[in-house]
Amino acid sequence: MKTVGIIGGSGFIGSHITKKFLAENYKVRVSSTDISKPEKYNHLKSLMYAENLEVFPLKVENKEQLKSFIHGCEIVIHGGTPFQLEFQDPKKELFDPTIEGTINFLAIVKDTPSIKKVIFIASVAAYNTNFPMPAGGKSPDDTISETDTPFTSEESHPYAQAKFIANQTVEKFISDHPNIHFEITSVSPVGVMGKSLSNRQDSTSTGLQFLLKNNMAPNPFLQMIYDNDLEFAIVDVADVAEGVYSASVKTGLHGKNYLLSSESWRASDITAMLNDKSPAGKARIIYKNEAAKHDLGMDFKPVVKSLTEFNN
Repeated sequence: MKTVGIIGGSGFIGSHITKKFLAENYKVRVSSTDISKPEKYNHLKSLMYAENLEVFPLKVENKEQLKSFIHGCEIVIHGGTPFQLEFQDPKKELFDPTIEGTINFLAIVKDTPSIKKVIFIASVAAYNTNFPMPAGGKSPDDTISETDTPFTSEESHPYAQAKFIANQTVEKFISDHPNIHFEITSVSPVGVMGKSLSNRQDSTSTGLQFLLKNNMAPNPFLQMIYDNDLEFAIVDVADVAEGVYSASVKTGLHGKNYLLSSESWRASDITAMLNDKSPAGKARIIYKNEAAKHDLGMDFKPVVKSLTEFNN
């Protein structure tokens, strides 16, 4: 059996990726920042083929733990950066684990001969740190694709800025190491929604769906979305897992970064669908997904299906 290491493999997105690789007959190694809290990963043990699952302690800032975690892996997926909208110290909570963790990770995988493929779960912020607002210089009617010049601003949310910088770090590493012995491919999901595989209460993605459903705004970011009834691009969490798996097993994708996006809907319509009501508006495709469809074979779920599954 081939071994895949999934950093962040017990989180909202990571759990679906773990499920996919187990179903595809891989030995799956999942990281936990605090292995003394089994409530964070116990839900994975009920998955099919969980006998092929291992849980390892890992903080991405710790190089020795990273070496131990990826040793013997053919595929490594890095999805362990924190997604949080509220914070006290952006450097400590967002920038350091996201950027320094990426730098450490690249340094370790470079010297690990077993690795054949590295997948980064980046973010739509790699292309637009203003998400869900339009990128600077674009109007709300404009689309964004992988060929557009990425936009970033120091006024954007610190999470988005950290993910943008981390992606630039990966791109520089690829440029600086033209003869690396493995492929690096990134995927950049837009707003990830859908059904969680766990009952964890610390998932920002699950919490965001709950807040949108109940029209609640505990922070300025969400209040801004409601006040402007912004269009929000969404992708199903299971589709992200499919995209990661496809990028992992296909070759010839070195240096690519794929937008993973289904439809965009206004916030008011998302709230309606989360409450099993018909939307007033219509879907648009703002973040283009042709490259993921062509290269990764993606077939994205309609957003209404994702939001309905969240309720069930």
